[in-house]
Amino acid sequence: MRVVLFTGKGGVGKTTTAAATAVHAARAGIKTLVLSTDAAHSLGDALARPLGAVPEEVESGLFAQQIDPLARVRGSWSGVRECVLGLLDQLDVDPVEAEELADLPGAEEVLALLELRDSSVAGPWELVVVDCAPTAETLRLLALPEVLGRFVERLLPMERRLARALAGGIAPLLGHRGGTPVPRDHVVEAAQRLQTELAGVRSLLADPGTSIRLVLTPEAVAVAEALRSWTSLSLYGYVVDGVVVNRLFPDAGADDWRSGWVAAQAGRLAAIEESFGAVPVTRAPYAAVEPVGTDALADLGLEMYGYPGEDALSALLGPVEIQPALRVRWSGREFLLELDLPGACREEVDLSRRGEELVVQHGGRRRAIALPSALRRCRVAGATLRDGVLGVTFTPDPDQWRPS
Repeated sequence: MRVVLFTGKGGVGKTTTAAATAVHAARAGIKTLVLSTDAAHSLGDALARPLGAVPEEVESGLFAQQIDPLARVRGSWSGVRECVLGLLDQLDVDPVEAEELADLPGAEEVLALLELRDSSVAGPWELVVVDCAPTAETLRLLALPEVLGRFVERLLPMERRLARALAGGIAPLLGHRGGTPVPRDHVVEAAQRLQTELAGVRSLLADPGTSIRLVLTPEAVAVAEALRSWTSLSLYGYVVDGVVVNRLFPDAGADDWRSGWVAAQAGRLAAIEESFGAVPVTRAPYAAVEPVGTDALADLGLEMYGYPGEDALSALLGPVEIQPALRVRWSGREFLLELDLPGACREEVDLSRRGEELVVQHGGRRRAIALPSALRRCRVAGATLRDGVLGVTFTPDPDQWRPS
């Protein structure tokens, strides 16, 4: 199964190009699911039909869904929320305020990811096309599984130790002082279930069959944001396997106004292809009318991918040929961890070692990379940033390696 996520600056046409890709694939005989994590609900508008929280068949071979994270609130998140409410009650927080505080930041995003995972694996799909929210929200969304998964992994042992201590006799003393309530078994079970589900999300997003495509228009602001997004997505370990340049003027036309736009876009397009290097660039022209409905989207899909021959279908279903963003190799004397950071400047990158993690920060974004077992027993010897690749050298720590 291939999973392709479309994102881009708001207003560049990511929903339209994602929907056109899905319609094109379905009409080529590929069993396709297109779904949206964008709260704007624009996917249904593009397809010209209302969408529900479960996949619905739009036409032969094409299913569509608008993810509704609130539908899952009663599931894996409810136990965690109940635990928070209990703690706030012990602190004498007003019940109304407690309800608001218990709606944890990022909860809807996490639930949207869980729904994405479930919908992707539930059906007989060959291709899953995801219409994501604008880039800033998508970056926050894609960073959550790793961050929250690590948090839950640390929280569970603490909860178990606290539960055993309370059961062993500390509970009456705390209760006498009006302290922390005893963690309930089903709350811990809910956290464990959430941990398992987050691991499933991380597995889906890190799968070699999953990639991201950036949608932009040939305008300076949109291009700059797309390049920054490419760097940030690479920081989190995601592979960008394509760029869609949308709303290109056709070459035909003799009037000076359109000729000026065609010339300006041609120059911008050349700069985009140079900036993104080996990443394939797909062109999507300005349509004569707004592409709404499956027939209009199919026409746009033909413009983007050509007739569904072998080459066109490989662009949709073929394996991701770009190397993984994060790599580790042994050079004979030392380990080298490489992380793609295209477009990054040395002054914007900061590194630190935190126990068994390597913390990499670029601009305002940070990722804590869990080091493999071998690297945990090494010392950081140096780091370089060349041609968009961060290289961190690790040398074995003599105190933690047995001589061979």
